[in-house]
Parts: sequence; structure tokens; C-alpha cells
Amino acid sequence: MRGTSFQKKHFTDEGTPCIHYGQIYTLYAHHAYETISFVGDEISRSPRRAKTGAIVMATTSENIEDVGKCIVWLGEDDVIVSNDACFIQHTLNPKYLGYLLQTESFSTYKKKVATGTKVIRINADAVADFMIPVPSMEEQERIVSILDRFEALTTDLQIGLPAEIEARRQQYEYYRNKLLTFNKVA
Repeated sequence: MRGTSFQKKHFTDEGTPCIHYGQIYTLYAHHAYETISFVGDEISRSPRRAKTGAIVMATTSENIEDVGKCIVWLGEDDVIVSNDACFIQHTLNPKYLGYLLQTESFSTYKKKVATGTKVIRINADAVADFMIPVPSMEEQERIVSILDRFEALTTDLQIGLPAEIEARRQQYEYYRNKLLTFNKVA
């Protein structure tokens, strides 16, 4: 479903949570529990709201890399989505679908269906035609668990840095033991 017409000038410090399409590829990561922006009463009456678990996708960008970028909305409240974005309500594990839409397979697909030169667009109907592999819910959850751990290691300094330090410490000990272990002379 397409989003609602609002611009950055409509942002307020509080009000109804909203996601502007430009924020998807500039401010958000893979998923979000809270929005960065809010809109006031005149926009908040919009019936076009993404529910928890929806994929919110930028359908417009100045480059092919950012068009089609999406976030998984995991906040408790419904969120208003701007024009030039769409949202996908579905029955899959939300993070599974979000990770799938970051793959090389989707990137190749969006390059085929995107239009424009200065402003690149991807049509929500074309996105709906992308073939999605649907393993069992248990397999989706297993995949998400693995990818969440990798994402945490690469994006969360509290997790990633200590893990990297531990890996380097183990590597150091391994090489220290290898380099300083000598054959006994009989």
C-alpha cells in the first residue's frame, strides 16, 4: 500500500509516529521499534498506516542502491508512511522478509524493474511480483536468529567490539603458542 502525502515541514516533536521515505535509507537500520519523526493532527488522520511487522520500503531515490531499501517496523503503534514509500503487510517472520529484501537476489530484481534516470522509482506492484522463498516458520526464525547475531556483531559496539577483541585474543594465543613451541632436542 502506498504512503501518505507529507513532507519534512510537517514533522513535529511529538504526535503520531511517521516514517518519511528519505529516512529509510539515511537514518534507519534493518528494523525499528521507534520512529525518528512525528506528525501533527492534520496528517495523523491518514488511514494509511503500517502495522507492527510491516516492511516499509522507499520507492523513490536518486540512486538504484537506495530505492527499494526497507526497514521492518516493530514498534507497538501503527506508523504513518510517507508518499514515495510503500508498506507490505504479510504473514512471514518480519525480520526474515526484511533480510531477504537486502539480498543480492532482490538487488538484481529491483535493477530490472526500477525506472527513471534522475529520480529512480520502483513500483509497489513490481515489488509484489518478486518471488519470495517461504521456508517453515521455524526455519525463518532460525535464519533470523543467525542473521541477528551477525548484525549485532557488525553494528553494535557493545557486542561487536568485545567479540572482535576476544577473537583477536584467541588468534594471538594460537599464534603465540605455535611460534613459541619448539621441538625438543634429544
